[in-house]
Amino acid sequence: MEPAFLPDDAYRRRLLAVVRLALVPGVGARTYHLLVARFGSPDDVFQASAEDLAAVSGVGPRLIRGLREPPTAEEASAVLDECSGLGIDVIWDEHPRYPRLLREIPDPPPLLFVRGELKPEDELAIAIVGTRDASHYGLTMAERLAGGMARAGLTVVSGLARGIDAAAHRGALAAGGRTVAVLGSGVDNIYPPEHANLAEDILQQGALVSEFPPHAAPHGGRFPQRNRIISGMSVGTIVVEAGDKSGALITARHAMEQNREVFAVPGRADQLQARGCHRLLRDGAALAETSEDILEQLGPLVRPVKAGDAVVRKPLELTLNPIEQQILQALDDDPTPIDRLIDVTALSASQVLATLSVLEMRRLVRRVGGTMVQRL
Repeated sequence: MEPAFLPDDAYRRRLLAVVRLALVPGVGARTYHLLVARFGSPDDVFQASAEDLAAVSGVGPRLIRGLREPPTAEEASAVLDECSGLGIDVIWDEHPRYPRLLREIPDPPPLLFVRGELKPEDELAIAIVGTRDASHYGLTMAERLAGGMARAGLTVVSGLARGIDAAAHRGALAAGGRTVAVLGSGVDNIYPPEHANLAEDILQQGALVSEFPPHAAPHGGRFPQRNRIISGMSVGTIVVEAGDKSGALITARHAMEQNREVFAVPGRADQLQARGCHRLLRDGAALAETSEDILEQLGPLVRPVKAGDAVVRKPLELTLNPIEQQILQALDDDPTPIDRLIDVTALSASQVLATLSVLEMRRLVRRVGGTMVQRL
C-alpha cells in the first residue's frame, strides 16, 4: 500500500526528523531502519535511553553519543532550505514520489537528494554498468544498448562514472530517452569533474540522484553503497564490460539479491574487461547482445506501469506496433470473446486473428477455449 501523502507542514516536520537522524554520523540506511523499526519514528529514537539504544544491532557507544546529541531541527532546516535554493528535491522513503522499486529493496536509503525530476515512467528502468577502463567495443555496446532501451521507452540508470556508465547515459540521451545518474557524491558535487557537462545534459532528460548530502565528497566506500540504488531503481541490470574486481559486479550482485534480472554482454575470451561478464554468464546471467534480447527476457512487472496511453505489464510490450498495442490494451485479466475484441477495436477479423497469433507467440496473451483470449 502506498504511504499516505502528508500536507506540506506535516511533511516538512516529518522530513526534518528524518534528516536529523540521517545526518547523525554513523547512521547508514541499515542502522536507520533498525532504529526506526525499534522505536517507531526518528523523533522517538532521539528520546530513547542509552540502554535501549545499545540493544539495537550495530549501535555502539560512539553512535549512542551522536544519537543523544543529534543535529538540531534548525540545522536540519538549514539543509532543506539550502537544497530548496539549489533546486534539489529531498524525498524521504515514505513519500509517494520515492521510487517504488527502490522502496522494495533491503535497507533502502531513507533520503534521496534529487536534481532534475523523477517521473512515474521511470519505474520502467534498466541499469547499464561496467568498467571505467572500457574498450572501444564496450563503449559502442553500452551506447547501442542504452539507445535501444531508451527508444523502447525504458529509463536508463547508471552511475555517471568514466567508461561504460558515461557511454550508457550518452546513448540514452542521443536516443531522446530518459536517464538517471546515481552518484557516489552529493548531487551538487559532480564526480568525476569532467562529467559536469554530461550531468547538465542528464538534467534535461532525467535526474541526478544521491543518498548523500548535496556537497558530499566522493570516496571509495560510497561507490559500492550507491550501486545498490542503481540496481534497486531498475527492473534489470546489464553489465557490459567488467574485470574480475569491477564495481559493476557489485551492482550485479545487488540486483540478484533484490530479485532483479541480470544480463551480461559477452566479450573476447582473452580480454581482461570481459572476465567479469563471462563469470556472470557462467553463473546464470542472461546473454545480452541486443536490446531486443533484453526486452524478450525481462519478466513481468510486479505492478503495471502507465507508459503514455498504455498500461504495461511486461517491458516487451513497449516494442509492439500500434495495432498490437490496441488489441492488447483492449484485454484484461478475464477471458474476452474474440468477437467482442473485433467490435471494440473496429479492426477486421483477419487483423485481430493474425495479431492475436503474434501476441500469443510472444507470450503476452493466451487462447481460452478457442473463442476467447486472455491477457497474461
